[in-house]
This record gives sequence, structure tokens and C-alpha cells, in this order.
Amino acid sequence: MKHIQVILICLFFNLGFGQPDSLFIQEKTQKYTGPQWTQQNRASLDLSEVAFVNWNSGGTNSISGLLGIKSNLNYKDKYFNWKNNVEVRYGVNKQEARELRKTDDLIEINSNMGYKPDSLSNWFYSARLNFRTQLTNGYNYPNKENPISRLLAPGYVFFGGGMEYGKQIDELSFYFSPLTLKATFVLDEDLANAGAFGVTPATFDALGNIIKKGERVRREVGILMTNSYEMEIVENIGLKHQVSLYSDYINNFGNIDLDWRIDFDFKVNSFVRATLGSHLRYDDDVKIQVPTEIEGEFDEAGAKVQWKQFLGVGVAMDF
Repeated sequence: MKHIQVILICLFFNLGFGQPDSLFIQEKTQKYTGPQWTQQNRASLDLSEVAFVNWNSGGTNSISGLLGIKSNLNYKDKYFNWKNNVEVRYGVNKQEARELRKTDDLIEINSNMGYKPDSLSNWFYSARLNFRTQLTNGYNYPNKENPISRLLAPGYVFFGGGMEYGKQIDELSFYFSPLTLKATFVLDEDLANAGAFGVTPATFDALGNIIKKGERVRREVGILMTNSYEMEIVENIGLKHQVSLYSDYINNFGNIDLDWRIDFDFKVNSFVRATLGSHLRYDDDVKIQVPTEIEGEFDEAGAKVQWKQFLGVGVAMDF
């Protein structure tokens, strides 16, 4: 009789009613599939347009376009993860009876490597590299005679190491670096001499002649904290949040540089989607210029909060 009971128990589990790891029915752990490389490329084009014909409320015909290209190459195994991405964006706007104006301009490269000594841990020893600049000249419109920014003027490099926490690190991440190098490049002579973006300006004599040229690189060492979060709010509506806080140890410690982005992605189908974004910045080294009573001339007004908002509908294609 005992032998029959043992046979029935074995048949019960082998027929699919349960597949225990032991007689105590322990939950199975996910199997390790080995080192993995993943790559994703996306190109997008967002357009917005408004036209008026005999519109008694008034208005100006305009059209805007934003082209974006982003590429990700990531590696992951039990102990290491290495995330790399390159993003390029360029946007323009054309209004009736007004010159073509730039609305967005970015080249950004990120590389983040993390190592955890325990495969079950959610803490990573991490090193990060970030580089960003722009493609074309920027202007204080309508003045197009004197650029206020150029390619690599400014250019920013952040490089440092610290600790990163993330249970699902591709979706939620907290990063803290007690030692991060920030370098600001201003490789345009006129902007460097003017002391743009925080570099040391040129020294002039009483007649306005340059005694010593302005420096083209500003170096800082400070503390960096970042947080990123991605989630699907409801079906086909995604949210991406990224915030970065940096303070230099030597120059005005406690003065925090802020970079905060929130982006909503509304998916219509496999190709068509809408985006709504907000980008907030504050950098104590970036001084804002305001127009004077003399047309085409500007005065420095100190550092101010910078904000950009974007809403667009367009197409996106993965390749």
C-alpha cells in the first residue's frame, strides 16, 4: 500500500500539477542566460504647422520640424553592465516674414559601466562619462551677426565614479558620485575672450587691446547625484524622468547646477507617436543676456533658470 502511495505522488507532480524544485515546493529562480549584447537604433521626425487665411483673430503662418537619431549599445552579465548611447537632435522653425530659426541642437554621448561583486546585490560600483555639445551657431534672435554659442563652444564633459542602486536598473536608477570631473570647453576665440560659459575672460589694456587671451577650458571637481525613472503610465503612454544635480567643491560649493527632463511618449501605432517634454536647467556659470535700449546690443543679466517645453507629433522608426 505504501508503494502505491509513493507512485501516485510521483504521477501527480509529473503530470503537470506541480514541478517542485524539492519536496518542499520551493519557487524556481530565473536561470542565467549568459552575457548579452543588445542594440537599438531609432530615427524620428516631429512636425508642427499652423496656417491662417482671413483669420479675424490674427496669427502668423509657421512650420516647425525636429529630427532626432538615437543609438543604444548595452552589455549585461551577472556582474557587469555597460550602457552606451549616442543622441543627435536638430530642430528649426520658420514663421512668415521671419528668418529660419533654430529650436533644438544637441550632440550627446553617454557611457556608464557598473560592477557588483554579488550577483544578488542591487548596488553597483559605477563609472560614468557624459559629453555634449551642439552642431551649429546659436544666436540671440533677431541678431544673427554675433553668435552666442558654436560647435564645442560650449562643450561639456563629466567623468567620475561612485555607487549606483537599481533593482531594475534599466527602469529605475539612483547614482551618487563624490568625485566627478566637469570640464567646460569654449573653443571659439571670441567667446573665450568674453568669458562665456564660465571660462576666465581675456585681460585687456586701457585701449582695449588683449594682454592675455581668455582660457578655453574650465575645470571643476565636485559631487554629482542623478536619478532616472521609466514607466508605462497606461497602455501606450510612457514616462521618462531624468534629473542631475552637480556642485563644485572649490568654486561656490553648495551652488547646485540642475538638469531635469520629463518626457511623455504617446504611441499611436508602430510608427506614429506624439511627444510632450519639459527640460529645466540652471547653471551658475551660464550668464543670460538681455537686450538694451540700443537695438542689437545686449547686457549680461546673471544666471537664470532656463526652461524649454516641446510638443510634437511625428513618426519614429527602429532599425
